[in-house]
Amino acid sequence: MLNGMQDQMFEQGDLRGDCTSCFGLCCVALPFAASADFAVDKAAGKACQNLRDDHRCGIHDRLRQTGFTGCTVYDCFGAGQKVSQITFAGQDWRTGSHEHARQMFDVFPVVRQLHELLWYLTEALTLPAAGPLKADLRRILDRTEELTRQTPEELAALDVGAHRQEVNALLLKASELARAGFGGRKKNRRGADLMGARLRGADLRGANLRGAYLIAADLTGADLRGADLIGADLRDTDLTDADLTDAFFLTQPQLNAARGGAGTRLPASVSRPVHWAAQV
Repeated sequence: MLNGMQDQMFEQGDLRGDCTSCFGLCCVALPFAASADFAVDKAAGKACQNLRDDHRCGIHDRLRQTGFTGCTVYDCFGAGQKVSQITFAGQDWRTGSHEHARQMFDVFPVVRQLHELLWYLTEALTLPAAGPLKADLRRILDRTEELTRQTPEELAALDVGAHRQEVNALLLKASELARAGFGGRKKNRRGADLMGARLRGADLRGANLRGAYLIAADLTGADLRGADLIGADLRDTDLTDADLTDAFFLTQPQLNAARGGAGTRLPASVSRPVHWAAQV
C-alpha cells in the first residue's frame, strides 16, 4: 500500500464515478423534483427522459442550459460501477427481471453512502497530524470496503446509518488533530446557518464547518486553509479568490455546486469545475 499523497491519489482515483462502466443508475434509481436543479419531476426507479439506451445522457454537454444543474453537481463516488459490474456482475437492469431491477435500485444508494465514507477515510489517512489514528482509520476503511462487496440481500439489510456514525466519530478525531496545526481562532461553525453570510476575506483557517449551511454565502477571498468542510452545503457559495489549500473532506459535488474562478485555490483531491470559467 502506498503512503501519503500517493496513497490518496491511488485510492481516490477509484472513488470517482465512471459512467462508461455503469448502467445509468443515478439516472434511474434516484428521484428528483422539478425545481431550480431539475427541469422535471422523476420518480425513483423511473428512467430519466434523457437517458439513452446505451446508458449515456443525451444532453450531457448542455445539462445546465436545459435546467438539469442538479445532475452536474452529483457524483456517486464510484458506487455506480461497483453496483453494476461487481454487485450485479454486469447484469443490466434493462434485461433482468423486475425484481432484479428493483433490488439494484435499492442497493445503489447504500453503496453510494459507503463509497462516500471511503472517500473521507482515504483522505483522513493522508493527514499527517492524524498519524496516531492511522491504524484505526485503515481498519475501518478496510471494513467499509468489505461492506461494499456484500451480496445485494446483505447490502439491502445493512444499517448504513450506524456504520456512518462509527466512521464519523473517527473522522472527527482526525479533523481535530489536523485543524490544531493551523493558525486562526479555530472557529466552530459546525451545523451553523450561514446562508447568505457576508464572509468576504474572513479568516477561517482551521475552522470547523462540518454540516454548515453556506448557501449563497460570500466567501470571496476568504482563508479556508485547514478548514473541515465535511457535509457543508456550498450551493451557490461564492469562492472567488478563496484559499482552500489544505481544506479537507471537501468533495467534488460540493465544489461543483459552488461558484469560483481561476483565483480560487483548491486542494489536490478535487478538480476546478469546468463551468467556473463562464463565471469569471
